[in-house]
Amino acid sequence: MKVVITGGSGFVGSFLTRHFLARGDRVTGVGRSLEHRLGGEDGFTWISADTTRGGAWQESIARADLVVNLAGKNILSRWTPAVKEEIWNSRVLTTENVVSALAADRKPLLLSASALGFYGDRGEETLTEESASGDDFLAGVCVDWEARASAAVEKGCRVVIMRFGVVLGRNGGALGKMVPVFKAYMGGPMGDGQHWLPWIHINDLAGAVDFFLENEEIRGPVNFCSPGSVRQGEFAAALGRVLHRPAVMPAPAWVVRMMMGEVGRAFLASTRGIPERLGTAGFAFRFPTIQGALNDLLS
Repeated sequence: MKVVITGGSGFVGSFLTRHFLARGDRVTGVGRSLEHRLGGEDGFTWISADTTRGGAWQESIARADLVVNLAGKNILSRWTPAVKEEIWNSRVLTTENVVSALAADRKPLLLSASALGFYGDRGEETLTEESASGDDFLAGVCVDWEARASAAVEKGCRVVIMRFGVVLGRNGGALGKMVPVFKAYMGGPMGDGQHWLPWIHINDLAGAVDFFLENEEIRGPVNFCSPGSVRQGEFAAALGRVLHRPAVMPAPAWVVRMMMGEVGRAFLASTRGIPERLGTAGFAFRFPTIQGALNDLLS
């Protein structure tokens, strides 16, 4: 199978690249980085390109059997107007370019990223794929992002929208930023720790991708989060237990908002997502609980 991954040098993109190569697939990664850490691997090709602009990189999309669209600027910075524009462009314009390059005669499967930020701050509400979108900046980006990906249906392609929760994996991602803080005895909950934090083990993420390849009836948005939802304080306590460190140094909400601005408010948002479509389709999570996931990743 010919696989193209946009945003291929990121945390999830690099993991899925290794995953597909191990399956024996041929993988083309596309992204802004000049080089990729897997450069030289058999079956792997890297294309350095700005995917917000059309170009020769789109030829790889036209030849693909599977396109995994992950491109997007990291949101972990203060959201100035210029940064907001980059966040939107990197996701929405890239997706427009991906869809325009899809070959209607091949009808590839498009797996396009989104986020559980689609739902916004919803308190205690349980959120399935049928729930309405939120009304903040990140929710608006997700709505536009998903709409551009869904346009591929008009070309006869099957489209699955992957609404990611916090992806937990080794040597990067969210844990890569949190573990050093906890090891330095400075870890703890954000705010009062009562807001819901959707998460998924990266091996379950890859397993769900394989599940889509085997189950062609799955289409549209899918919540990529574990069924074992936890509050942020519970997450901090579980991480402390695995690292044998206390989790008693809270970051007060007012400090988070003062230091991080609008993105800080996004981190304090409560999103109680559940993977209803994966569950209904029969997907079995290997890591349904936060303690089991963290034990696997950090013990």
